[in-house]
Amino acid sequence: MPARATADTSEEDPDNVVLMPVVLRIERDTPPGRTALLEASAAAAVAVCLDQRSEQGGPWHEAVSGWVDGRIRKVTRRARGSHWRAVSELPGITVDVAGAEARALLPARVADMPRELTRLQISGSDLPADEPGPAGDGSPVLWLNPHVDMTAGKAAAQVGHATMILAALLHGDAGRPDAVGEHAASELRRWHEAGFPCAVRTPDTDTWLRLLPGDEPAAAWRDRGVAAVRDAGFTEIDPGTVTVLAQWPR
Repeated sequence: MPARATADTSEEDPDNVVLMPVVLRIERDTPPGRTALLEASAAAAVAVCLDQRSEQGGPWHEAVSGWVDGRIRKVTRRARGSHWRAVSELPGITVDVAGAEARALLPARVADMPRELTRLQISGSDLPADEPGPAGDGSPVLWLNPHVDMTAGKAAAQVGHATMILAALLHGDAGRPDAVGEHAASELRRWHEAGFPCAVRTPDTDTWLRLLPGDEPAAAWRDRGVAAVRDAGFTEIDPGTVTVLAQWPR
């Protein structure tokens, strides 16, 4: 969407905004690696959406479907110790990547957020950059915009958007009555069964510019398996900014 559309919140009641909380486990003495934590966050967000409990008739369906039909906004908070244990009791899914843990919870109105969440800090979730090495084969890569500075908390929300968009595009392709549809359905099922693994990396400028969909997002997905996350600009960055390019392996 253009920046003017993504930034239009003129009719929103702040208390009625629906968010998916994503909680990052950041212990004081043993903080996780930044890349592993982002990969855990990305997997956790889509895992909640595609969990069996989120399907029609499931106990999570109403909360998830209502949120997906609107803005897929997320709020990221950090927790440690007893606060992390308390959050772990709330409905959601925790993903562990190389010892880094993130828990995505059921979407809810801001006014209805439980005390276990509201007492957690949003700030202070940044972590130092690391060098994860080349991405492995077979999993999608979530490329962070190399020209935009994001805290780990902000980036965690963005990569969660990216995995959801990938799942939605694969689901859409799976509805086709041809070989493309069969392949997309198989790929989505394989990804789901594997626990939604992904790699988060920061590309160089040339790679970023080469992957950008530009004015033809449908062609970028069809031909290169690339989809863009365009941020609404509620926090940290300008509205309309492309924060992540999600690339499905081809």
